[in-house]
Parts: sequence; structure tokens; C-alpha cells
Amino acid sequence: MVTFSANLGFLWADLPLPSAILAAKAAGFDAVECHWPYATPSTEITAALKGTGLEMLGLNTPKSAGGIGQFGLCALSGQETLARAVIDQSLDFADEIGARCLHVMAGIASGPAAQESFCAALTYACHQAKQNGVTILIEPLNRYDAPGYFLNSLAQAEEVITSVNQPNLKLMFDCYHVGRTEGDVLTQLQALLPLIGHIQFASIPNRQSPDQGSLDYKQVFAAIESLGWARPLGAEYHPGGVTENSLDWMHTLKP
Repeated sequence: MVTFSANLGFLWADLPLPSAILAAKAAGFDAVECHWPYATPSTEITAALKGTGLEMLGLNTPKSAGGIGQFGLCALSGQETLARAVIDQSLDFADEIGARCLHVMAGIASGPAAQESFCAALTYACHQAKQNGVTILIEPLNRYDAPGYFLNSLAQAEEVITSVNQPNLKLMFDCYHVGRTEGDVLTQLQALLPLIGHIQFASIPNRQSPDQGSLDYKQVFAAIESLGWARPLGAEYHPGGVTENSLDWMHTLKP
């Protein structure tokens, strides 16, 4: 059965994170995930999770630190010490709120030195994450939303995962990003399924609710269910107003 996670970076983004967790539960979501929760005390987040029974699936490493970085910094050559510091910070926070995944953000970079720095950061992250059973995720971002982002294709992500060669390094497969730049979402998803640690979705091309746009998510969700995927799918879209008014898809698109 297909289940859904609310990405609270976009959904109920006008609410404090604990209140957004409560709203997601009331709306019928099966889990939650977030982007950068670090300004909210972890005790408040865990209290909301405990009160609702929802699991926090994952979070991102910070976009910047010490004035350095944009969209992350783990692929920035010469910033290896800072990259390890933000990974440690993020893993500590993930442990405090019980998150099972950490998305390590690469940053704006290119070239062999960036590849080397990113793989080194991921190797370190995977080693540290094993202690608490956390999965490290990497996500290719499309060139329209994140121009210059180091990781920008599925082929590149597959190469990085193969190079790092750690069992707890997985691909975050965002149907929106894939659909914007790489064509047939279902074909790519089926081919890469063994590498995937989390799946997200939004309409293409406007990143709104999945009952809009060019991709038929009723078909996508049915295909994912047929593949035996058993973990919640992340709703990471801009609701275009009051989040509750964007949720009809939870009933109309579910297989």
C-alpha cells in the first residue's frame, strides 16, 4: 500500500515545525520529513513526533556554514574540515529527533576536485552514520532550480554511489527533479530501484501538487506500489496557498 510523508520544508511552512507535524497528522500523512530544522529545539520536535506517532524520515545538511556554501558545501574543495563539522552536527540532530536519513548536500561546484571532496565527505558521513543506523542520501538537483549544483544527474549520482561503495549510501529519487531534466521518470525509477533510499514527488514543471502538471502520478504511484516499495513517499511541493487546500490528491491519486 502506498503511504505518504509530508515534507514540512514546503507543506505548512508558515507554521512552527512542531505545529506543522501536528497538522500533517491531522491531514492523514503517515510520516514527515524536513529540510533544515536546526533552529527548532530538538525536544520540541520529538515531543510533537511522540504526540502524533509520526516518524521523521529525514533532514538535510545545512545549506551553508560560517558564511561559506550555497545549497550545501560538501563538494567544496578546501572545505573538508567544515564539511565534516556540518555532517557531525546534522547526524547529532538526526539522532536527537529519531530521523532515519540524512541528505548530504553537495553545493555549487564542478570538476574532479569537487568530486573528490564530495566522495570523501560521503565516506566520512556513511562511517559516522553507521553508529546509529542512519542512511545517507544524495539527490541530483535540476539545473533550473539549482544552477551550478555539483550533483545534477542520475548517472553522476550512480557514479558517486559506486565510487564511495558504502551500504548506507543511497539515492534520493525526486520525481520532480528527474522529470525536469531526464525524461521518463518511471523508466529511471525502475532501473535505479536497488540504489534508492527515498522517493519524493511534485508536479512537473511547476512543483505544485501532484494532481497537476504533465506527469500522471496516479500511474506513478501504482507503479511504485507494484515494485514492492514499502516506505512513505515524500510530498515535496509548493502548495500555492493554504496547505490543506492542496491535498485532494491524497484521495484521488492513491492506488
